[in-house]
Amino acid sequence: MAKLNIKPLGDKVIVKRVEAEEKTAGGIVLPDSAKEKPKRGIVLAVGTGRLLDDGTRSEMQLKKNDEVVFTSYAGTEIKMEGEEYLIMDESDVLGVVD
Repeated sequence: MAKLNIKPLGDKVIVKRVEAEEKTAGGIVLPDSAKEKPKRGIVLAVGTGRLLDDGTRSEMQLKKNDEVVFTSYAGTEIKMEGEEYLIMDESDVLGVVD
C-alpha cells in the first residue's frame, strides 16, 4: 500500500476496510452484488484529539494499526490513488478487536 497523503484533524481517524467475506458460513460463494460492505477495518492514522472547552485536547483512544468495528453508515468514503478509505469520528468506532 502506498503512503497515505492525508492527515486526519481533531478526533477524526482514517480507516481501511478489511476485505468482505467471499463465502457464507455454509460455504455459499457470494457474488459482489450480494456482499455487504464490511464493518471492520484497520486504523491507518489518527488525529490529535478533540478540542475541549478549556482549550486542551482529549487523548485519542485509538492508535494506528488497531483493528476496529464501526457502524454501517460511519464516516465518509474517499478514494485516493485507487484505494478506498473512510474518514470518521473516533466516536463512530464501536470497539477494538483483540
